Amino acid sequence: MLSRNSTFLIFVLMILTISCKKPDLSDSNSYSMPSEELLHEGTWLQWPHDFTYANHIQRHEETFIEITRALHTGERVHIIAYNNIEKTRIENVLIGEGINMDQIDFLIAETDDYWIRDNGPIFCRDQNGISTILNWGFNGWGNKTPYEKCQRIPEKIANHIGINLVSVDLINEGGSVELDGNGTLMAKKSSILNRNRNPGISQKEVEDVFKKYLGVTNFIWLKGVKGLDITDDHIDGTARFVNGNTIVTLNEDAAYPGEYEVLKNATNSSGEKYTLVGLPLSQNNLPGSKEKGIYVNFYIANTVVLVPNFNDPNDEVANGIIQTLFPDKTVIGIPAIELGIDGGGVHCVTQQQPAY
Repeated sequence: MLSRNSTFLIFVLMILTISCKKPDLSDSNSYSMPSEELLHEGTWLQWPHDFTYANHIQRHEETFIEITRALHTGERVHIIAYNNIEKTRIENVLIGEGINMDQIDFLIAETDDYWIRDNGPIFCRDQNGISTILNWGFNGWGNKTPYEKCQRIPEKIANHIGINLVSVDLINEGGSVELDGNGTLMAKKSSILNRNRNPGISQKEVEDVFKKYLGVTNFIWLKGVKGLDITDDHIDGTARFVNGNTIVTLNEDAAYPGEYEVLKNATNSSGEKYTLVGLPLSQNNLPGSKEKGIYVNFYIANTVVLVPNFNDPNDEVANGIIQTLFPDKTVIGIPAIELGIDGGGVHCVTQQQPAY
């Protein structure tokens, strides 16, 4: 029989083994993720419901209707409905809004929430050009919320559309990484290198995973702020790549200390600096909040760019700046006050499926 001390030592060793678990990179294949700016087959949405949180339909459905309206003329919109009753309800709502339902299809699947950017699939292609869904681990942003239903969505989408599914041995939300399409990844340490996601994993080990599964070679890391919000400060609320050579970020006076300077000096995979474009925050605080609205969390679709708007004087300013970056697309402001109150934006609730 083991002594109490021996049992304790074994327990400690087990904990250390678990906390220092290294990512499994034994898969001989390699993968690459297309830029959000490339042609989409469609966009995936997890429609809000009231099965986890009260009043989500009342608070958020207008936003999802306007996202669908803006997207459906330029690409398909794939809607995940909680059950068949919800599917019928959503269909009737969209028909009443004049949406062309030939551009809409549905997947019936239970979800915990609507943030598909973080729990949903990341569409890639493998080294042979075969379409693949990457299934990154999702644990409710560090076990902060229910996530058991949402973490199964990548597998359900893969089965639904008949595409290969590859599981990646790393907790990583889609909003925590940003790619320029030319080999550079931008991220914040506060979310990915956080013990509530990936305990005991080094930055180099995380980079090795991203190199293999996202096809990147160059990294821009911001420190970020743990506990700033539920995501531990995702990159898509601070900085975005545009046109392969531009970083759109918060104005210097709105940025967290040191972050603007890092981005100003960041270089791409060829060693060249990016053009930096700043966006304001909303002038006014979000209702009932000390936080302001963030415009950086926009979504680039085939024919439009969807920008979070807050019924604020700076909506027009931010929309205008973003429009100059996309002369061949139409910038559309999406009502996003309730998304902002919940800690996200339009990019957080959309997920592109590339056209290949």
